[in-house]
Amino acid sequence: MTVSTQVRLPAHIPHPFSPAGRADPYPAYDWLRSRSPVHHDPMARLWLVTGHADCAAVLRDRAFSASAGQQGRARDEDLPPSMLTTDPPDHTRLRTPGLLLLGPAAIASVAEGIAADVDDLLDGLAAETVVDAIERIGSPLATSVFLRLFGLAESDRKVFSQLAQAASINLDPLAGPQVAALGRSAMKELTRFLQAHCAALSSDAAGPPSPLAGLVADDRLTDAETLGVLGLAVVGGWQPLAEAIGNAMYWLLPRPEALAALRTGGQELARTAVDELLRLEAPIPFTARVALTDVTLPGGEVPRGSRVLAIVAAANRDPAVFDRPGDLVLDRSPNPHMAFGGGPHFCLAAQLVRQTGAVLLSRLAERFPAASLADPRPAWASTLIPRRLRALPVDLGGGDAR
Repeated sequence: MTVSTQVRLPAHIPHPFSPAGRADPYPAYDWLRSRSPVHHDPMARLWLVTGHADCAAVLRDRAFSASAGQQGRARDEDLPPSMLTTDPPDHTRLRTPGLLLLGPAAIASVAEGIAADVDDLLDGLAAETVVDAIERIGSPLATSVFLRLFGLAESDRKVFSQLAQAASINLDPLAGPQVAALGRSAMKELTRFLQAHCAALSSDAAGPPSPLAGLVADDRLTDAETLGVLGLAVVGGWQPLAEAIGNAMYWLLPRPEALAALRTGGQELARTAVDELLRLEAPIPFTARVALTDVTLPGGEVPRGSRVLAIVAAANRDPAVFDRPGDLVLDRSPNPHMAFGGGPHFCLAAQLVRQTGAVLLSRLAERFPAASLADPRPAWASTLIPRRLRALPVDLGGGDAR
């Protein structure tokens, strides 16, 4: 097959995976998307796909294997079976029961509780002046949401939060050997914790209802497969949800007009805003696949056996699809962003993120109308996944507006 002509980033644009490029990868993404949307990168030894049409094709075409893409990560052991590490039909077999945990009915069952958690969280900030939005809003709210999903007690909050944070190291595909080893150890500990909790749910049929209780009662998955679904939900959901909140506030708070619009726009605008904020700063900026055959994409050709990264963070700012791609447009519609991926592996937690984010942002705008960034240039973390801030100091503007 004919392979796309090799081009290289100019010297003045940092590679998106380099230390300088990780802080701001978008100039590199823009350059690649406009000149080499299907790009063989000799530095990463990967194909970087940055155009919207190309990423959509990679995520939907079964010629690209998610299972092989995950197995290509640097690891000392096989990955456990989960939706992330399988292709259809195995993926479909695991995903369908997963709806009991994260599907629309499951999220509807905890929606009122999530709203109450948001109110309680904001109540606790009413007397504060400057807070770190990651430490005081994003992480605590993500923990509250998972306590509800899993039917965990408030007394489990500290240990679950610690385990979830430690296991989230597994998100970073380029973590060094020592860090990766810590992540594997944390994942084993998290799995033991969840295994004990699932056993308790199985033995107490009269216990309080929760989405996890419904999944545990379902007999379509083995115990190991259920734990794989739960582990993926935590690793792929807890920190990305926490970081999505911080990333959203990073874009929203410097724009008082956007905050004002959320105060009066109701839940419909808030939900639309969540998608737009995810488009601009996706916590999961790319996903890996391996080409099982030679594949022709709209922007170029990929040889069989190639490791491919569908860089959705680049696709989400493609000017061929999005007008004013670098601007925050709260009511953007339609918004075919790919922050939740696409195709068979479309993020099962999308409804949860939209529900939680919309409630938080609308109520934050109502209660703290003068909120602003206390540091206009917060630092981005050096990790590739999730895309996150080290901290986000926020001035709440003199306290609760109520």
